[in-house]
Amino acid sequence: MIKLLYIFIGLISILTIKQSKDYYNLNSPNTVDILPNVLQEISGLTIIDSSTIACVQDENGILFFYDIKKHNIKKQIRFALNGDYEGITRVNKTIFVLRSDGILYEIKDFSATKLNVKVHTTKIPALNNEGLCYDASKNRLLIGAKGQINKNASFKDERFIYEFNLTTKSLSPEAAYTINTVDFNLSAKLNGIILPQKKNKKGEIVETGFKLNTSEIAIHPINKKLYILSAIDHCLLILNKNGTIDQVVALNPLLFNKAEGLSFFENGDLLISNEGQKGKPTLLKFNLKP
Repeated sequence: MIKLLYIFIGLISILTIKQSKDYYNLNSPNTVDILPNVLQEISGLTIIDSSTIACVQDENGILFFYDIKKHNIKKQIRFALNGDYEGITRVNKTIFVLRSDGILYEIKDFSATKLNVKVHTTKIPALNNEGLCYDASKNRLLIGAKGQINKNASFKDERFIYEFNLTTKSLSPEAAYTINTVDFNLSAKLNGIILPQKKNKKGEIVETGFKLNTSEIAIHPINKKLYILSAIDHCLLILNKNGTIDQVVALNPLLFNKAEGLSFFENGDLLISNEGQKGKPTLLKFNLKP
């Protein structure tokens, strides 16, 4: 069932909703598609053209090509065995797919009758990775590590985004971006966002803060800022080109129940996909305000 210009009436978020400086009304999508059941666990998307997206879900090694105007899957192609696939991005006629363990699948000329698939072992230090996007300015892929990269206490408050060089087809030794969760939570408070809370052993209400477990990343085509989704926190982090925090935006959990896909059209319009969980998977479109 497809509902365009869907109106959510009476939605009340437990968070204080802030609007992005980039002029998206993230409380009111311009369109909402209810996706087919086969995409119940949609985990990433990339835009192919003005009417088509390619997406993956986190159980099957299948590329799904979805027509956003006709609201149906027009093609699906197997590229690998079943696995935990979490990210997808397009680089011209090539599609890259990220498996959660850091394995990258390079699918050359995705429109060809027979796929040419090359597998890259990135050796990324994180065990769980979910964000993937193309950075054309530096001819690289960015890979977002989900949560703390290892059990070393010194990394407890650090979140990393790594770069995969498309010229050398190798992972750079240093992270492209490092985000401190303490700074992240402070920025959220400055944006007027109420931090998560819980009762301690004394029965006192204390702030626990956001975990910042990256679920998707994308670079805005106009302002070149990096957008980072954290599905578990129901929030969106925006970084400036130099890696500093520009803004933290709280997302209504009734609209963004589990946001794991994010991509931009060339004109700046934004697509975000949600896993279905107990409901239906959705694809939300937000037009960039003039």
